[in-house]
Amino acid sequence: MSLQSGLDAFQQGRYQEAVQLLEQFCRNAVDYNSSDYLSAQMWLMKAYQGTGQIEKATNLWQKLIVSENPQVRAWAEQASKSFPQTPVTQSNAIQKASRAATVGVKLAMGGVGGSLVLASGVTMTLLFGMVFVLGLSLVFILGSDDPLQGLAIAISITLIFNIAAFFLSPFLMDLTQRWLYQTRWVELAEVESLSPETARVIRQVCQQKNLKTPRLGIIDDQNPTAFTYGSLPNSARLVVSQGLFTYLDDDEIATVYAHELGHVVHWDFAVMTVASTLVQICYLIYSTARRFGRGGDSKIKDAMQTAALVAYVFYIVGTYLLLYLSRTREYFADHFAAESTGNPNGLSRALVKIAYGILEEGSRSPEPSRLIEGTRALGIYDHKAAASTGTAYRIASDPEKIGRVFLWDMFNPWGWWMELNSTHPLTGKRVRALSTYAEQLGLPTEFDMGRVIGEGKSLSKSRLYGNFFLDVVLYGAETIGFFLGLIMGVILWSSSPNSGLILGAPFIGLGIGILIKALVMFPNYKQAPETDILTLMSDPYASPLRGQPAKLEGQLIGRGDAGYKFGSDLKIQDPSGMLYLHYASRFGPIGNFLFGMKRVQSLIGEQVGAVGWFRRGVAPWMDLIQLQSENGTIVNSYHRLWSFILGGGSIILGVVLTMFLSSR
Repeated sequence: MSLQSGLDAFQQGRYQEAVQLLEQFCRNAVDYNSSDYLSAQMWLMKAYQGTGQIEKATNLWQKLIVSENPQVRAWAEQASKSFPQTPVTQSNAIQKASRAATVGVKLAMGGVGGSLVLASGVTMTLLFGMVFVLGLSLVFILGSDDPLQGLAIAISITLIFNIAAFFLSPFLMDLTQRWLYQTRWVELAEVESLSPETARVIRQVCQQKNLKTPRLGIIDDQNPTAFTYGSLPNSARLVVSQGLFTYLDDDEIATVYAHELGHVVHWDFAVMTVASTLVQICYLIYSTARRFGRGGDSKIKDAMQTAALVAYVFYIVGTYLLLYLSRTREYFADHFAAESTGNPNGLSRALVKIAYGILEEGSRSPEPSRLIEGTRALGIYDHKAAASTGTAYRIASDPEKIGRVFLWDMFNPWGWWMELNSTHPLTGKRVRALSTYAEQLGLPTEFDMGRVIGEGKSLSKSRLYGNFFLDVVLYGAETIGFFLGLIMGVILWSSSPNSGLILGAPFIGLGIGILIKALVMFPNYKQAPETDILTLMSDPYASPLRGQPAKLEGQLIGRGDAGYKFGSDLKIQDPSGMLYLHYASRFGPIGNFLFGMKRVQSLIGEQVGAVGWFRRGVAPWMDLIQLQSENGTIVNSYHRLWSFILGGGSIILGVVLTMFLSSR
């Protein structure tokens, strides 16, 4: 797609066509610093204005005004005069709730997040104990003649690993930051020029807590994020992306910085650094013991295999402890930000707008952001949850619509289950906690979470929990079917000895289990209703297993596989939001690879109709059935094909075994 064709369309007044051509050119660009790419960005901003998409034009203008290219900055300054009013972000469309007149008011958490000290202490004690036991067992396995010496060696190994990780990890992170994201370190004055209130908050918190100002970093990436790392509070690093200043207002940026300063004050980054290291040591011991357990003396081999098993169990338990600790520290950092700024509503808005910004930037890029993917555990927001919250914010700054999306977070039992595997609490729960802080300060809340709670209480509990428990059973339908078949075979064999029943019945049960699960996951789609992404996101009963047939109209805007050039999954965008489409070839993984390599690129940018089964997890998605582009291209996806083949094949195999062995 040539740049000139987009410019020609713009000059001739065909602004909508110019937008499509220039967006396509930008998505396919390789060098984001080239003159052609920057020129396309500038004219795309003009084309957005021509089509009345002032919000998109404003967001792009804010990106160009901070460009490292002085000519681009000068052009953006001149272009700002063509806006009908001072450039604003979508946030100004929201009627902002007020903030407290004073800061530092103590706020009760009401049981939200539990106890940070208890969570940190228990997690660290258990993890340290796991590593100590594993280190001790390995020393004894190697045959120490002196148990006391072995004990001393085990303690030394544990302490050396942890001390090294504690003090060296920040410097290793600095190198990683510079290499992967080109982080530039700035003075407080530069942050103040971008957000005056943020500088005031940093000075205020550091003075009150007797802290040295953290080392401040900015990553030139428009995906909004912020994170903190380090070893000691006075050597902390606080890094944000440029996108934070693009999508958030001054007071909202200040609450994000206050949130990150909360991590510093609570020593969260230090605790997480050591805890993460302990979990990794468990995995290291597991992999080492497994490798040494493959040969040699049988006694040592057995001991090593036992140590590997124990280490792996500790690694799994440690991982979930780490996730729990991570979620707890996010609640307490939110609480700190609310107290130190007196603006819990500002942080609520910031969380929602960060989700919107991630979604908006994702619509401009054919691949997910490496920054957002790489800093998922560190960042203030889990980008996988952005699709739902950002979708509600995208089409209208309507707190009620955003609240409906939060229903799933707060009341669907799948939300609780999915949260166990997440580094961050679900957004709805964080916004609910922030709303209680606003109520304590006597402020109107940003989002009417009282209405959300009221609507949640009217939901059908039998439908919510009945479907959940049934889905949990269905997840193991194959295993359940196999063992029920085995039991049935044994019962029938005991009454009428027939070796065919014992061998054939389990396969028949397995096949029936596969088919039942497939029918629930992939129900009849012939009458799939036409809908939009926001409506799907707002369904509080949605499930990751129980597929909901749906038909969408929108544009394919990129691949859904993070950083994978030949990914077969896609992203579809309609006027209400963005959703991932999962493709499945009839030829399995090889077919997926070939589809991603040969066909996906030609589909990006096309207006399409998509039919599939919608599913809701932390990151919602649709299992694709059929895709039809405006030029007549049809893509078929075969998610349930292999389920039917495997289920039917297993039943046939079971019947054949039963008949064959019975006839002998």
